[in-house]
Amino acid sequence: MTRTPTVLFVCVHNAGRSQMAAGFLSHLAGDTVEVRSAGSAPADSINSAAVEAMAELGIDISAQSPKILTPDAVETSDVVITMGCGDACPVFPGVSYRDWALPDPAGKGVEAVRPIRDRIKVLVEDLIAELVPVQTGSSL
Repeated sequence: MTRTPTVLFVCVHNAGRSQMAAGFLSHLAGDTVEVRSAGSAPADSINSAAVEAMAELGIDISAQSPKILTPDAVETSDVVITMGCGDACPVFPGVSYRDWALPDPAGKGVEAVRPIRDRIKVLVEDLIAELVPVQTGSSL
């Protein structure tokens, strides 16, 4: 049996981009991937436009809350995906790092968040294809 890969999404506030990415990965990959998210300077609450944009696609992230980025969360993840947090993310050997250059949805309305959401969905689908081996008879 292969081990479940762990993915950590990191952005500054852990209120928009990383929460949408985590929502997509949880929704699309189910229990084939362990999903985490965190922020280098977490906001007090999730971006309401991000919640609304995800709800339009039937994914509810409203119960999530921004979490602080810890060295342990990074070290115990297989893949760390940063989204504009710069050098705030600690680097550990054996962890795969990726940077997704995405605009920050903070302070923007849902119309401006939709294209960011749609780009995140494509990136997450590509990530799933890379991390989750296709199995015969799989309906993923």
